[in-house]
Parts: sequence; structure tokens; C-alpha cells
Amino acid sequence: MRLPCTYGLLLALAGAACRDSRSVPRASSSGGDTVLVYLAASLTKPLQAALDSFAARNDIVVQRESGASLEHARKITELGRIPDVIALADVEVFPQLLMPAHVSWYAEFARNRMIIGYTDKSRHVTEIDSTNWSNILAKPDVQVGRPDPDLAPAGYRTLLMLQLAERYYRSPGLAARVLANAPKRNMRPNAAELAALLQTGELDYIFDYESVAAAYGFKALHLPAQIDLGDPDQAAAYASARVRVKGKGSDSATFAGAPIVYALSVPRGAPHAAAAQRLARFLLSADGRQAMRAAHVDALDEAVFVGTDVPDVIRVANR
Repeated sequence: MRLPCTYGLLLALAGAACRDSRSVPRASSSGGDTVLVYLAASLTKPLQAALDSFAARNDIVVQRESGASLEHARKITELGRIPDVIALADVEVFPQLLMPAHVSWYAEFARNRMIIGYTDKSRHVTEIDSTNWSNILAKPDVQVGRPDPDLAPAGYRTLLMLQLAERYYRSPGLAARVLANAPKRNMRPNAAELAALLQTGELDYIFDYESVAAAYGFKALHLPAQIDLGDPDQAAAYASARVRVKGKGSDSATFAGAPIVYALSVPRGAPHAAAAQRLARFLLSADGRQAMRAAHVDALDEAVFVGTDVPDVIRVANR
């Protein structure tokens, strides 16, 4: 086991990176506004250029708070901390945890898929492929990382993917064998903290999103469409897998397998609603889509709006 040697330092550095509340400076000092954005950790690096561009064009300070999507939702529901914009890695968090009390609408804006990330330093790197990955990840000398399923959609999606893999490969016990090498000490709250451990070689493989591997320059082992949660045509098959995660207090929430879709909203009571709407409009616009695609985010050609009271200024982004 290699984690203890640098664990404290890595946690401190990665935690600081993930809970980033830095401001994107305004282009000038005259009269600008401020917006606070809660960002799913897997969006932090990919959206940096888009947020920088918006800030410069609009003389607005953009403060970013990066973290796990369920963690962001609980800041709103349990702590009453309301951001101006919230962009999450799982569209289902909105109807399950935030509607209708905290948001009245959301916009689906991007897709993703689960992959296995690794580097040239990973053990058995020359052996692993799409047919033997579960055997490689179950080897006794391998360290596997995964996001915390009680905090991050990528965490419970890992469990959903492994359920689907057992059926697809007709290999009972596959999930348990792989997860034996991915114990709690190898879990992190979000994608960015997990990436830090893979980068330094503390982990050999991680379960995460395709966009995360691209953003950090990792190698990515692509999985069959039947299990990677990335193919809309497989939605019915994905739905056969289900997991329960921790909710508020003693409550829990159940998430079924589904194609991975990102969504954003401007919450009720956003402190800077007008500026927040302008930012949401930009992210959903052609310029916003172009910036996201340049950063390896699979942005939808048009946003899909769900709910009521979508501001007209945001709807026009699709036109």
C-alpha cells in the first residue's frame, strides 16, 4: 500500500485545489458585479476558460466554488448557502434534492461517460485492455481510486457501472473483486482530488469521467457503451442498475442508471440574479458551447430546459 507516504500533503494540496473560491478578475475596475458559481469538480478545469472569457467581456467577478455535486446541493438544502449559478454533474440531483424549494428549473447542457483513468506509471499498464480490465484492477498489487458515492455522482456512477459490468460480462462478483482494491482510504470527495493521487502515482487506476482524463492528460480506457453510462440509446438498460446514497440526516436517495447528463440552474433567491442569468445564457450559447468543447466537454447542441419560470434571457441562448 503506497498511500500513507504522501497522503497528508496530497490531501492538503488537492483539497485546496478543489475547494477553489478564487475570483476571475474583471477586465476593468469600474462598476462590475459579482457572481458565485458552485461547480461540479469535473467541470472546474474545463469551464475555466469560459468563465474567464465571460468575466472579461462583462466586467464581472466570477467566484468559483468547486466540489462534489451532492455536497453543493447540501450546502443549499442544509446550510442555506445560495449561489448565483449551480452547475452539477448529474441532472437528477435537481429533481431529487433541489426542486421545487430551491430551484424552479434547470437546463441540461452536456454529456459524459465513465472511463478508467491511468498513467504510464500505473502497474500492469502494458497489459490492460477493454477485455481484461476487471482482472487487472483486482490484482493484489494494484491500487484503485474512486469518488465517494455519498458526495459525487461519479462515485455512485462507478457502482452503477460495476453492476452493469457484472451482467454484461456475465461475471458474478466482478464488482466486489474490483472494489476490494478501492477501499474507503482510496475514495475522495470529487474528481480533482482523485486526479491528484493518480498524477503522483499513489493510485494506479481511477474510475472517473472521460472529460476528467482529457483535462488532466491521463490515459483513458474506454468501456463498452452498454456499461459506460454515455449512450442515450442504452438508457433502458442502464436503468436496471440502482444505488442508494446518503441523504439529509438519516434519509437516503436512490439513483438509477442513466446516460450521464450535466445541468445548471440559477437558484431561487440568487443574490445577483441578473448577472447570474447572463452567465447562464453565455454558457448555453454558441460561444459557451465552443469554449466547453475546446476543453473536452461534450456540450449539447441545444440545452434542454426542465421546469417552470425559465427566464427569457436564458431561453434565447438556444436561438
